Amino acid sequence: MIKIENLLKAILVMLTLCISFVVHSATKLDGVRIWAAPESTRVVFDLTHAPKYTYFNLTSPYRLVVDLKGTTTSLNLSKLANNSKLVKRVRISKPPAKGILRLVIDLVKPVKANLFSLPPTAPYGNRLVLDLDDSRSFVTVSQPSKSTQKLRDVVVAIDAGHGGDDPGSIGPSGIYEKKVVLEIAKKIAAKINATPGMRAVMTRSGDYFVNLNKRSEIARKSKADLLVSIHADAFTSPQPRGASVWVLSMKRANSEIGRWLEHKEKHSELLGGAGEIIQNTDNEQYLAMTLLDMSMDRSMAISHNIADDVLANLGKVTKLHKHKPESASFAVLKSPDIPSILVETGFISNHKEERLLSQRQHQNNIANAVHKGIVKYFENNPPVNSLMASKSSRKHNVRKGESLSVIAHRYQVSVTSIKKVNNLKSNKIRIGQKLVIPRA
Repeated sequence: MIKIENLLKAILVMLTLCISFVVHSATKLDGVRIWAAPESTRVVFDLTHAPKYTYFNLTSPYRLVVDLKGTTTSLNLSKLANNSKLVKRVRISKPPAKGILRLVIDLVKPVKANLFSLPPTAPYGNRLVLDLDDSRSFVTVSQPSKSTQKLRDVVVAIDAGHGGDDPGSIGPSGIYEKKVVLEIAKKIAAKINATPGMRAVMTRSGDYFVNLNKRSEIARKSKADLLVSIHADAFTSPQPRGASVWVLSMKRANSEIGRWLEHKEKHSELLGGAGEIIQNTDNEQYLAMTLLDMSMDRSMAISHNIADDVLANLGKVTKLHKHKPESASFAVLKSPDIPSILVETGFISNHKEERLLSQRQHQNNIANAVHKGIVKYFENNPPVNSLMASKSSRKHNVRKGESLSVIAHRYQVSVTSIKKVNNLKSNKIRIGQKLVIPRA
């Protein structure tokens, strides 16, 4: 009898331990965050363990239902911050069975939904990510200047790095890179828009994540002449400091910091969400290869020239980490048809530069330097049919057999106007002489 009682007690203890283990090992929903972008919304569910989930859509009204198996929560979702144009609210509903947490996302309209889980990536733990995309809309782009119907503005896409679930690097005092670079990017865009003949387009205007491939897509749809990505550097030690400008390298970065930044970009994709892969068929790849190579060579040459101009101006307002453009394989720089540069405004991991990067005046100085470098390049190399090209002077190298009258006839201007703009006292010119040709 005693043995049976002891056996029953042992079984009872084991059952208690098993129940306790199940309770403690159950997944908990610790947080819900909504990141609203102009054309999409991301809903992030923070969980203590990797989620087991299913989901389905409902209509009349539009809803998306997510069932989390073995999950509990004590959250009050009625107080959830939400500025989305696609999501009305997120609420808890009656579960279909015990041990399931049912979440309902009430939608404003039918949207494309993509649900995926992400493993722990500092500073976050396990996450279930819901991306909602309004496929009928896209980024709103301001209309070109109406100053002329035939001539266009030079379009500059300004990309503030990171955003939303991806904070970027975090400074010693806790300042997020994503916030600093957005402020600088907005200042650059304002200066571009205030420049006659130029127009800025921002890849993100708020605190939300934009897929790295989509940043280039936004620039392309806006017919950008240049993509400028703004970041704040970081390293494993606090000593490095100074601004730098990066251009695309087809090979792995050859500096330790470059390799660190390439790794950080991959980390950014993990934080921000599963990146879309650019998909092309084999036939498309072979047919486009020659054209892409030519386009890439041209874009990279322009990128190097602009990087030089931007660096020269940055050196006047802040310390430089390197005085020449550096190269690395960054996804945001890989558009073959758009010249692209990445500006590291300073090391946020350095105590002194973290303080500077958080100051409005320093941010404005950085923005001024980047703006001046961009303007200088396009004033000297204005795109064909642009308003800047119509306002800029042309240059001509005198060749053998040419005279002022021949050159004047070629450009449809007077000999007198050429002499005046070049301060010529006579009609004599020499081979190799550079003449400025005024606009008619």
